[in-house]
Amino acid sequence: QVQLVESGGGLVQAGGSLRLSCAASGIGSFFSITTMDWYRQASGEQRELVARIFRGGDTNYADSVKGRFTISRDNAKNTVYLQMNSLKPEDTGVYYCKTTLAGIQYWGKGTLVTVSS
Repeated sequence: QVQLVESGGGLVQAGGSLRLSCAASGIGSFFSITTMDWYRQASGEQRELVARIFRGGDTNYADSVKGRFTISRDNAKNTVYLQMNSLKPEDTGVYYCKTTLAGIQYWGKGTLVTVSS
């Protein structure tokens, strides 16, 4: 069974940095060919796509994080990362990673990021 486990969240001051990790298990070599996403959900808001990395390494970002966040992947470790710099209070929320395999979406349980002003 595919499982995604996020880590690296925490409390940080505005302007600071955090690096989130998402470790995938039960996915084997399929990890290297899957698209991996980072989403976030602020309190009372809908979940939104923050960053995406494709099998070949191409990336997409939400306009709100362009130039500040970087998504990357280590296929040898079945892990995707989200490096977050110049954090703002509006970046606060629960961050989730997601992938889709054979039409089934898999989500992690999320990691909380809190940015204080």
